Amino acid sequence: FFGWQVQKTERTVQGVLEAALERLTGAPRPVIGSGRTDRGVHATGQVAAVTVPDRWDAGSLRKALNAVLPDDVWVAHAEAVPLEFHPRYDALRRSYEYRVGTSEQSRSPFHRRTCWPLGRELDRDALDAAAAALPGRHSFRAFARAGQPERGEYCTVEEAAWSAWGDLGVRFTITADRYLHHMVRYLVGTQVEIALGRRQVADLGRLLDDPDAGTTSPPAPPEGLFLTHVEYGPPPYTGRPHEDRAPEESALTP
Repeated sequence: FFGWQVQKTERTVQGVLEAALERLTGAPRPVIGSGRTDRGVHATGQVAAVTVPDRWDAGSLRKALNAVLPDDVWVAHAEAVPLEFHPRYDALRRSYEYRVGTSEQSRSPFHRRTCWPLGRELDRDALDAAAAALPGRHSFRAFARAGQPERGEYCTVEEAAWSAWGDLGVRFTITADRYLHHMVRYLVGTQVEIALGRRQVADLGRLLDDPDAGTTSPPAPPEGLFLTHVEYGPPPYTGRPHEDRAPEESALTP
């Protein structure tokens, strides 16, 4: 896939879903996602919404979609939501996971497409110390692709931690209210450089305090990144009514 967002000439997740829905319902059905994943990034917890005719209930729509979708897309769950629900604007927080393969086995064809097959041991104490600096509200401008000043640079990270990824390596998990473009991948790339002894732990905190204090490390490859969970509050939802939103807003990165 060339990411989530529908494109004219490339295969995307949104495009495949919309094609399946048109096949089932006989009319174009725009699908709105909770956020746009880039090419190479995976999603086990993506949330999307679509309006369909009343004859479809959530259960039958899920089964019908899974019957016609290609084998690299699957609808895990479906439920009816109020018309005013918006997957992106009503999200309270999102969680991501990044897998780094430190063992030789991570380079096998069964794992390398879903991790960063680094194949080198990392200093866990350094990783833990780096992750401990992330919770709280910070400017993440240093850890983002340039060119998005209109979106603001502050994000609130609620949790950030490293843990074992079986016997294959380690995984980084993070939960925040919002993310800048490529933010998680830049954070992982910098922490891995710290754990390899190429940078100091203090570098990460310095860049959070002052984005102009230096440069981040290159971003980690997209294949290790997973969108795992999007959390919402109970209805009624507080986002702007659909009629007040510009159509193109649904395609913006969270």
